[in-house]
Amino acid sequence: MKKRILSGLQPTGQLHLGNYAGAIRQFVDMQGEYEIFVFVASYHALTSTRDPEALRENIQQVVIDYLAFGLDPKQANIYLQHDVPQVTELAWLLSCVCPKHMMDKATSYKDKTAKGLAASIGLYTYPILQAADILSVDPDLVPVGEDQIQHIEITRDIAQKFNHQYGEVFKVPAHRVRTDAGVLPGIDGEKMSKSYGNTIDPFLPEKKLRKLINKIVTDSTPMEDAKNPDTCTVYKIFKALAGVEDQRTIDLAARYRGSGMGYGEAKKSLAELVLDHFGPARQKREQLIADPGYVQKILADGAAAAREKVSDVTSRARKAVGL
Repeated sequence: MKKRILSGLQPTGQLHLGNYAGAIRQFVDMQGEYEIFVFVASYHALTSTRDPEALRENIQQVVIDYLAFGLDPKQANIYLQHDVPQVTELAWLLSCVCPKHMMDKATSYKDKTAKGLAASIGLYTYPILQAADILSVDPDLVPVGEDQIQHIEITRDIAQKFNHQYGEVFKVPAHRVRTDAGVLPGIDGEKMSKSYGNTIDPFLPEKKLRKLINKIVTDSTPMEDAKNPDTCTVYKIFKALAGVEDQRTIDLAARYRGSGMGYGEAKKSLAELVLDHFGPARQKREQLIADPGYVQKILADGAAAAREKVSDVTSRARKAVGL
């Protein structure tokens, strides 16, 4: 029997290189080897989105991007979080065993409120709903970016506390991190995030994409001087996409360490890489946008598969607590 993996992304805007390098590429690589559940975190999006029409559009766009990036609906169950509402019941059951101090330590809440996001109860208890999402399908493994490791640890801790209180109800999942990508920096050098407005969308028209990449912040080292690739945002993004051992990465690093290369040359190399790497995805995305009925069929099938599994887990949890 195949092992099962699960993950999801918020529909808070266009998916970007950070989403791809930190998570989506892992899903694509693991297709066929694992049973895959991938959801669009529509409930989570309510912590930051107040425009219903924008939310609907973003949800549709994330699904299209999932498929364009390479998720195969024949090998992955793709669904919307709100189409499987049992996860909210599980979140309540988990919240009743989760100690408050565990939420106090969640760094994502602190980071997001520091950036100006409203300090709602939903944002504060976000990790509990995320734990319910994960535990609801009994996954063996959760592929994540480095910035999400704490959330998986919280999920494991809550599951273990519940199991200690009520018996072995939840499978305690492990996580896998794409170590060669890590936390991908955005155009300002900070973590690439839609919340921070520093993302790179690989589906932009070519002219806009090149212009955006040219905005990546670099230092003032003169062209004639050697440069350190490992401290440069342009190189970090290039390496995450191409891979550490790719000859293009090796060659670009050598250009940095030599003399006579300006950052403009490195940015041009990155733009060419993005256009080449995502060429097929860009074409597929246009086809998907033109066929919304196909996308809705995929979501209906994915939700049916998810509800079947989540119903089993929810029944276990309800019985365990005495409901």
